[in-house]
Amino acid sequence: MNIAQYLDSTYLKTPLQSGLSESETLQKDIDLTQEAIDNGIFAVMIRPDYVSEIKKYINEKNSNVVIGTVIGFHEGNYSIEEKITEATKAIEDGADELDFVINYNAYLNGDLELIKEEFVKCTSLCVQNHKVAKWIIEIAALTDIQIADLTKYISEWAEENFLEKDLASIFVKSSTGFYETTDGKPNGATFEGIQIMLDNAGKLSVKAAGGVRTPDDAEKMISMGVKRIGTSSALSLIKNQSATGGY
Repeated sequence: MNIAQYLDSTYLKTPLQSGLSESETLQKDIDLTQEAIDNGIFAVMIRPDYVSEIKKYINEKNSNVVIGTVIGFHEGNYSIEEKITEATKAIEDGADELDFVINYNAYLNGDLELIKEEFVKCTSLCVQNHKVAKWIIEIAALTDIQIADLTKYISEWAEENFLEKDLASIFVKSSTGFYETTDGKPNGATFEGIQIMLDNAGKLSVKAAGGVRTPDDAEKMISMGVKRIGTSSALSLIKNQSATGGY
């Protein structure tokens, strides 16, 4: 199985989180991108601040590696207007795919109208600009019933508001990788959580993010029906090695 074509090779730490400078962070993104170019990895997933420079780098290399970025990251509680502004800038800078953190706290508080509005408005922006929209639901913050419920809502809203041809560009994604859990519980994709998402995603694709640490895990996720995997250990996975840490 060619795992590389399913991978979003990910680096999402800010300079503050990593203790690196802006220039060192950019260099990490450049190294990540070159690694993707050299190894046939489908996409790199980086912070919005670095999209413009990485787009230039990819163009200079005449590469077709896809650039993904995150919107409303990582808490998801940005206003709709803030998410639209951030997404618009990312698109202008050259992002191909935008991974939005849905306002899962609003969902937990029962405000379905707010999350439906943000889903429709932000996804519309992507569809109009021929970009992929992925919606992170943060499964570590949800019960199994809530995972199913929120995934199904997103699927229904997508079918109600977008054309059949546009549904292939809309994903439901499991995790940010930054959610803090208790008692050592996983904060990324689990087989159980991903199966629930797959069972409720309808015509939408599912991205498993975080927690995929071995080639066997990746192949199992893909065989289950996952279309993309977000990982900070892409090179290890395609070289048939286990991840040693990180996302």
